[in-house]
Amino acid sequence: MHLNPYGEYAVLLAASLADDWPADRDGIEARAREFGMTMAFPVAPDDHARTRRVVDDWLAVVDADDPGERARLLNAQMAAAAAYPRLTDHDGEGWHLHYRDDDQSLPHVLHAVISVGTALHLTTRGMHRLRRCEAGTEPGDPCTAVVVDVTRNGRRRYCSVRCANRAAVRRHRTRARAGNRASVDLPRGDQLTESPAMTVRSRQPPTTVAP
Repeated sequence: MHLNPYGEYAVLLAASLADDWPADRDGIEARAREFGMTMAFPVAPDDHARTRRVVDDWLAVVDADDPGERARLLNAQMAAAAAYPRLTDHDGEGWHLHYRDDDQSLPHVLHAVISVGTALHLTTRGMHRLRRCEAGTEPGDPCTAVVVDVTRNGRRRYCSVRCANRAAVRRHRTRARAGNRASVDLPRGDQLTESPAMTVRSRQPPTTVAP
C-alpha cells in the first residue's frame, strides 16, 4: 500500500519549512527528503527564493480564520500549481497519484504538493485543524509556530509541551491576581468583622468548675 504523499506529510513539511526555514536550497531539498519525497529536482538559481514565496502563500491559509477564505486561497494556489491527477511509479515507490506535471522545479513541486495536501488535510480532518500556536496569541509571547492538528479529538492548540505549560502558568497567575483583587475589593458590608456577641464572650472570665 502506498501512503498518500499529498496528505498529512505534505502539511507537516510545510509547517516544518515555515517554522525552521532552511538557509539554502540544499536545506530545502534535504527537508523534503525527511518528509518522504524521493524524486530528483532540476536545479535553478532562484529555487530558494521561490520556495520562500510558496511558504509565505501557504501561511496566508494558516492565518485565515474563515473556512470560506481558506478555501478561496487554496483553490487559487491549486489552480496555479496543480494539474490533472495522474498515476506514476517513480523511484520504486509503487503506483501513486501526482497532482502535477512531470519534470517540474523544486518550488513548483512543493507548491503543488503543499496546496493539494493542505486541501486534503482540511477536508478530511476538519477545516479548523490548521492554526498558529495559541501561546503566541498572548501579548508578548514570541511563538509563531504552526500547529497541524492530526490528533484524534481535533483539539490541539499548542505547538509543544513547553508552550502549553507556559500558557497554563499564565492562566494560573491571572486567576491568582483576580482572586487577590476580589478579596481586596469586597464591599464594606461583605467584609468579615467581629460580632458583638463574640466581643462579649471574649471579655467574660473563664468559668471555674468546683472540685
